Amino acid sequence: MTTDALPTYFVSHGGGPWPYMKEKLGHMYDQLEASLQDIPRQLGIVPKAVLVISAHWEEPDLTVSASSNPPMIYDYAGFPTYTYQVKYNAPGSPELALRVRSLLQEAGHSVQLDPKRGFDHGTFTVMYAMYPAAQIPVVQLSLKRGYDPTVHLAVGRVLAPLRQEGVLILGSGLSYHNLRNFGSRGAQDSRQFDAWLQQTLVRSDPTQRLDHLINWAAAPAARLAHPQADHLLPLLVAVGAAQDETATCIYHEETFCRRACCVQFPVRSYGCVGALDRFYFLLTFYPISNFPPINHFKPNLENKFQSELKLRPPNLTE
Repeated sequence: MTTDALPTYFVSHGGGPWPYMKEKLGHMYDQLEASLQDIPRQLGIVPKAVLVISAHWEEPDLTVSASSNPPMIYDYAGFPTYTYQVKYNAPGSPELALRVRSLLQEAGHSVQLDPKRGFDHGTFTVMYAMYPAAQIPVVQLSLKRGYDPTVHLAVGRVLAPLRQEGVLILGSGLSYHNLRNFGSRGAQDSRQFDAWLQQTLVRSDPTQRLDHLINWAAAPAARLAHPQADHLLPLLVAVGAAQDETATCIYHEETFCRRACCVQFPVRSYGCVGALDRFYFLLTFYPISNFPPINHFKPNLENKFQSELKLRPPNLTE
């Protein structure tokens, strides 16, 4: 990996439209926000574009947003009325969408373009914290339904050349996402899964890391942390794009929002030095005491979650 390659990131997108609710949430997201705001400094240059893999978009085929002027998707419910009027007016990039499709198709993936897809909250919340002026083009790539970890790692590897083309690859999800176990009940599960992630991302060699991530459902408390894999899979795309780079934990919040912990990892390329040879993770663990209740999420998302729980027993590997 050359020294002019941009890093890849996996970041927490928090809950709902949190960057627009700071007066109501107090200092709940201060450290998360500060870590996201620091990313432009870490990069050292302004990316030509950002490719976001959001946990809140999945399709039967990999699908790329292709609008030059993406609309907003308010994929949450029960929040203040004004949060359904916020805008993140970053342009899209049909050119980047075509480039992403080309790379993936050349590798044998079935890929669609969606000229109407807008920014969901997995994208606009983190982008607003990182680049509030919305001056950088943003394209989204969906997850592939079925949640195959091998597929999503492979997708990341295929997209790695974008890093030398000035494109920031950003996975957006959560490292703990069990809507039925928010609160103190999930704290131990979060810590167990956190320990496994630290071991996998920081202390494992690249081959071991891939093996562990492919078999993530066998990790301690894995299916308690992720009854379904949508909020974890953006991490796998980021890891795939990082290829053989190694990770170091640079941010860790033990009581994030009075829940559990939040950690951030840069991954340094072998043989490279400087600010641009890094691969970052921002992992959030979410047992919640003061988070908006489950009815703040849209009923269709909740129904989907309930269906997944019925269809996917805790020991089922995806």
